[in-house]
Amino acid sequence: MSDSLDPRRKRLLFRCCHMGMVENDLLFGRFAKARLHHLSEEQVGRFEKLIEQGDNDLFNWISGKEAVPPVHDHDVMKMIKNFKNED
Repeated sequence: MSDSLDPRRKRLLFRCCHMGMVENDLLFGRFAKARLHHLSEEQVGRFEKLIEQGDNDLFNWISGKEAVPPVHDHDVMKMIKNFKNED
């Protein structure tokens, strides 16, 4: 799958699989492997900015322990939350 990705998406996939917190590695890595090739360039940009946030913040937002800040409450965040709930 990653062989068919452009360099930008390959870097993003690598970053998603090596985030620092195991829980985030698993969720974001699986999401990236499954959905990254379907995202538009704009969505990839939002995804890149999202994963620049701290591991604890991301975990708390995805798990619902904290509200997602408006700047990150976008379609990609909703896709990740829906992906998490598909399991």
